[in-house]
Amino acid sequence: MYTLHGTGIGRGIAMGHALIWDQEQSTIPMHHLDQSQVDSEIGRFSHAISLVRSELRRVQDTLPESAPPETAAFIDVHLMMLDDPVISQQPVESIAQQRLNAEWALKNHGDTLVAFFEGIADPYLRTKKEDVAQVVDRVMDVLLQSGSTAIESTRTVDTPLDGKIIVARDVSPADAITLRHRHMVAFITSLGGPISHTAILARSLGIPAVVGMHDVLSTIQDGDPLIVDAANGTVIVAPDTSTIEFFERKHTEQRDRESRLTKVLGKAVVTQDNEPVSILANIELPDDVTALQGSGAAGVGLYRTEFLFMNRNESPSEEEQYSAYCQVLKSVSGPVTIRTLDLGADKQIAGARVESNVQVTPALGLRAIRLCLSEPALFKPQLRAIFRAALFGEARVMIPMLSSLQELEQSLAIIREVRAELKRDGIAFNEDVPIGGMIEVPAAAIAADLFARKLDFLSIGTNDLIQYTLAIDRVDDSVNYLYDPLHPSVLRLIHSVLKAGREARIPVAMCGEMAGDTHFTRLLLGLGLREFSMEPSQLLEVRQQILSSRITDVEPIANAILACKDTDTLYQQLEQLNAMSVS
Repeated sequence: MYTLHGTGIGRGIAMGHALIWDQEQSTIPMHHLDQSQVDSEIGRFSHAISLVRSELRRVQDTLPESAPPETAAFIDVHLMMLDDPVISQQPVESIAQQRLNAEWALKNHGDTLVAFFEGIADPYLRTKKEDVAQVVDRVMDVLLQSGSTAIESTRTVDTPLDGKIIVARDVSPADAITLRHRHMVAFITSLGGPISHTAILARSLGIPAVVGMHDVLSTIQDGDPLIVDAANGTVIVAPDTSTIEFFERKHTEQRDRESRLTKVLGKAVVTQDNEPVSILANIELPDDVTALQGSGAAGVGLYRTEFLFMNRNESPSEEEQYSAYCQVLKSVSGPVTIRTLDLGADKQIAGARVESNVQVTPALGLRAIRLCLSEPALFKPQLRAIFRAALFGEARVMIPMLSSLQELEQSLAIIREVRAELKRDGIAFNEDVPIGGMIEVPAAAIAADLFARKLDFLSIGTNDLIQYTLAIDRVDDSVNYLYDPLHPSVLRLIHSVLKAGREARIPVAMCGEMAGDTHFTRLLLGLGLREFSMEPSQLLEVRQQILSSRITDVEPIANAILACKDTDTLYQQLEQLNAMSVS
């Protein structure tokens, strides 16, 4: 018996036998075509795109009624990427103009799109390179099979997978849905991270998974008995009898707990000592609001607007943005916090000024509010669209990556200009949209009291705040083990932002991944957080944790954790905090 470690997805436990899902592709061929072969090669490529599109739609159409509402949205993202010109059109141009074979043309342009996402500073958006790679792989499978699709031969075979734990290089959202339909009990991958679409979908579907386990395909053999503990990110290979009995008991306790979760939906979100708490959802596409139906979310705490701007030849018009924001605001009962554009300037945004020298570190370059201030032609139409759409719902504007008061003053000046222009032009809009700031740069967290005096609300973006504070890239597998939400510096920054909000009497939310992790719910409550925003699939568990907590009990321990002098004591106190029972 031995144990392997990776990144756990969800809190589930699974026991079964390994099924090695070998997805290694053949070497991608490269050759030039005779002119007489070009038309048939274009036809072969177009046929592959068509087959993959049909298969993705088939997966979407056969989703069970019990599937979480956000499930179809993940397939929509892959369909959207399949229709991206870089994947669907530019390879055709390479076949026609350079007479390249379809596989090599697809590889070249797929690599270009992956590089595009790798250049994005935002960790969540950067993980979309995995979705691109998965879509490209599906098309490549078809091309390499020479007419017999890998989709048909390996992905949609109806052989039951009861008791099987898939061990693979990667698993796409569509594959996860199909494999779940075939009763796979868990999956383990060598690639992937905690905020990829596949990871989010696994949580939503309740599939235990461990990802980012680099050598797993050379370590685990087909048929090995396994235990997957997603909560701890561990895989136990060839467990002994006592270990099996322990996890069987743990699995039963977990199933009993999950059956109680749905009972919390009808309850007000208040602690045991009647302290009200707001739980909201993060979304990135207008269609994502369907995932909020029946989730108990009080609104949207983070609406990422970047997908309106990406992978296109021109920036979205004011009217296009207005339409998207109206769709969300009309569909959501409660506040909708719209984050203004949070992308970089090099090749991520059409219409932005491009400098000759390439950014070495995109996360620290001309991005987010820095880009918007340098390119008012991008910023002002977005603000106009938000203020106009705010007539149809409870909109809030959130400015990302603030690091200086000068940036804030410039942002507020442009906002005043936009309001004056709308009024001058006689265009109907909401003049009272709250303006907030995303606190994700350590400089802003340290000076949060100064920002709080000039804003209507603050929101802590823990994903970037942690990686900037600890000087690590959480998407980089070689250093992401250093990503630690419980680092004393991180906890002190979070506490100082919450304190600044209280003193300025403005609300402070948290919209990073930490807000949706129940390991930290009671700690954050004890530190003073009262507004949590997370992926829709995390809402029920966080809600349950809030309902089972008492502020007067968690505050003293949270303060003790904040004052901790050593790591071991800190983790012991956190364990004590989470183990507390409330009568």
